[in-house]
Amino acid sequence: MTVDFNIMVAGEAGQGLQAVCIVLSKTFTRGGYHIFADQDFESRIRGGHSFCRVRVRDIDVQAISERINLLVALNQESIDIHRKEIVKDGLMLIDGEDPGSEDANLFHVPMSRLAKDQAGNLRTSNSVALGSIIALIGYDIDILSGVFKDHFKEPDIIQQNIKAASAGYQYIKDNFKQPYTYQMPPHDKSDRMMLDGNEAVALGALAAGCKFVSGYPMTPTTPILEYLASKAGEMDMAVVEAEDEISAINMNIGASFTGVRSMTATSGGGFCLMVEGFGLAGMTETPIVVVYGQRAGPAIGLPTRTEQGDLQFVLRASHGEFPRAIYAPGTAEEAFWLTIKAFNMAEKYQIPAVLLIDHHLADSYCSVNRFDLNKISIDRGQLLSTAELEKAHPYQRYKYTQTGISPRALPMAGDELVVSDSDEHDEDGHMIEDAETRRLMVEKRMLKLLSIKQDMASPCVYGPEKAATTLVGWGSTYGPLKEAVDTLNKEKADVNLLHYSEIWPFNKQPVIGAASTAKKIYTVENNFTGQFADLIAQETGRMVNGKILKWDGRPFSPEYIVREFKKIG
Repeated sequence: MTVDFNIMVAGEAGQGLQAVCIVLSKTFTRGGYHIFADQDFESRIRGGHSFCRVRVRDIDVQAISERINLLVALNQESIDIHRKEIVKDGLMLIDGEDPGSEDANLFHVPMSRLAKDQAGNLRTSNSVALGSIIALIGYDIDILSGVFKDHFKEPDIIQQNIKAASAGYQYIKDNFKQPYTYQMPPHDKSDRMMLDGNEAVALGALAAGCKFVSGYPMTPTTPILEYLASKAGEMDMAVVEAEDEISAINMNIGASFTGVRSMTATSGGGFCLMVEGFGLAGMTETPIVVVYGQRAGPAIGLPTRTEQGDLQFVLRASHGEFPRAIYAPGTAEEAFWLTIKAFNMAEKYQIPAVLLIDHHLADSYCSVNRFDLNKISIDRGQLLSTAELEKAHPYQRYKYTQTGISPRALPMAGDELVVSDSDEHDEDGHMIEDAETRRLMVEKRMLKLLSIKQDMASPCVYGPEKAATTLVGWGSTYGPLKEAVDTLNKEKADVNLLHYSEIWPFNKQPVIGAASTAKKIYTVENNFTGQFADLIAQETGRMVNGKILKWDGRPFSPEYIVREFKKIG
């Protein structure tokens, strides 16, 4: 029987919920399980209601679940909010002494007292909770202790947390009399990695050879900048915290112009400021990579929540027309590989490339197999060597070619002058005003779209090759959609999934093919208007039959998709 165990730890900001989520997830990963964990928190440093969810399975998992098998409530508000979400045979652990409650779904653990008495540090009460969880499900506390040793740096802190966890573990052993329904001993040693979407993007940038990063901190992509800054010395990389997003993207353009692979990371409000620079990269044909972390807007919106509301903005961002590539990874593993591809495509076609993620993917942890670095290839496009540049005399930075891609030279690489201009320009790079050159230059830039489209991978098809209903999704909806398809097909619904991770230029043939065989096509998106459905209509002339949408700032669950499908299906 497949293991599917869901833990929620709820409290308020400042109670160490993120640490609990990370430590618990690593502990299960090391014991051979697959995990998916997300965090829900308010935009404040302390107070407010927050929680983390860790879903544990013995098969791959890429989505949260609405079911709660075990709730660890660190305050009364968490009890009030989440008590009704616990499954019938689930359990709620509460901090405090047992008042003699007869509720079979409720068990008190004096977390604060044990932390103070046994570990000498009240702040380790969340580690008491961790030890209690490990004891309840029959897991190995030595694995938890090993994770503590890796997670914390100071020996005293490590020992305090081990003592606190041991106290919680022993308290359950001594006081919890009946065996807990869900027993999950470790079943294998695993060397799978545990990482979130932000870490996957950062690792992808390092693997792609990125050497310059500039950005202004903005949720949810700040951790990308922080991680790369921590590796800057080791990886011979420059990481600059710019004064604002305008400076950040222009620094990127300048670095790339000199031949350095460069990247910036931001969110909606930051990208609004970057748009003029984004157009500059398009006009000067300078390759850059922009990581765009969507969150609920407009304006400040819900800065710590998720949404897919910016697709149409990114598709059309900046004035004028120029080619771009847009990717929207569905998983952390895909985020790693698509980051590398974004760098390759940016340089191969001399365009800006956007990695469009969202808060849910950025901040959710999952266990993944280690990346096979032998599969990485670096494509710098038509980048001329010094010897090749000397043969290209006179060098024309924007030379007309059959593909629209001009051989690219770096300034100071040889005796030839590299001229670039943000005004419309001729082949030499000098600004012009005549209509004929303008026409030819626009055609040259847009000609690249034909080749870029050939390099865009087809969307993933999951489920039956042909089905009565096709669900179409993009980006972080992949995990819940995949699971929803499995659930619906078990109920004889005859559904498959068409999932896009490589968005633009748009590959319309799979949608046209699905429309020729499926009776109905529904899009599933984290926005109000159905922006991907609009893209399908724009590119294929076909309207979808329905939409499953969500715009409350929270991610999809498989259960939500199944419920909404049954309403419209």
